[in-house]
Amino acid sequence: MARDLTPESIQRTARNFTEARLLLTGVELDLFTMLAAGSLSASEITARLGSDLRATSILLDALTALGYLAKDKDLYRTEPSVTAFLCNGTPESILPGLRHTAHLWSTWSQLTDVVLEGGPARVVKVNREDYVRAFIGAMHVRALRDASDLVESVSPGEARALLDVGGGAGSYAIAFLEAVPAMSATVFDLPEVIEMAREYVSEAGLLGRVQLVAGDYREDALPPGHDLALLSAIIHQNSHGQNLALYRKVFDALDPGGRIVIRDYVMSPDRTEPASGAVFAVNMLVNTEGGNSYTFDEIRDGLTEAGFERVRSAPDREMSTLVEAYRP
Repeated sequence: MARDLTPESIQRTARNFTEARLLLTGVELDLFTMLAAGSLSASEITARLGSDLRATSILLDALTALGYLAKDKDLYRTEPSVTAFLCNGTPESILPGLRHTAHLWSTWSQLTDVVLEGGPARVVKVNREDYVRAFIGAMHVRALRDASDLVESVSPGEARALLDVGGGAGSYAIAFLEAVPAMSATVFDLPEVIEMAREYVSEAGLLGRVQLVAGDYREDALPPGHDLALLSAIIHQNSHGQNLALYRKVFDALDPGGRIVIRDYVMSPDRTEPASGAVFAVNMLVNTEGGNSYTFDEIRDGLTEAGFERVRSAPDREMSTLVEAYRP
């Protein structure tokens, strides 16, 4: 569907990066947490950051103009209305997601080169532990918002053994177990992620019902003996071939009659809708070797080739669509 574009709206889009960069720099410097504790002058903030006074002052005034900070004479503080969202340690904090977005800035900035030369973007030096913690934290914050809706959409029925592949913090596994008291779960993810999941599952009081398995689904077999497998926000990271190999591993991990549920962007045949999925495909272009947003036919064909049957799709609220299939 064509958008109502004007010269003014196009220029606004081109300039949107300026406000985004201001916010992300505030996040990277953790200014909002610092200034939620009490008002400080630009000189005091500069001393704490070890930054340049002129540059820091200009940044603080811009963040104040945008509404993130409040200024009283020469003192700055975090605007109270956004404190819960932009500070560490609050239940409503979206800082993990914003930190992940800040990590993406460098790869998206290389998009023109990626289109000319092929992807992904050049590796940018980041602290691996910080990156993983920001990413998993962002996914957990999102899951807190939509996990109960996902469980309702999946409708686990009589399923009693869930396999959550790439399960991150275990957020969805926790939601399933809370909804189905008789269910157990296996969360499978990379070793450093599994240690984070252990923290979240322990906090939920569910360590006795969750098996935490460290591994790489691209290289390792998945643990067997499950009747429900979830791939939430996983397949977009992979090429067609990688997904086919993953579907086969899930097939082997399911008992006969078991069900696989894929939750992801599912594109229209011309790959232009939903718009969020088309934009997300660019995120995969700059950040992965072969990831993409896939059409239903592409997902169905891969599942069928892996041995699954009764493939169907159903709308979902967050990433557009659920695709499910069964092992004969």
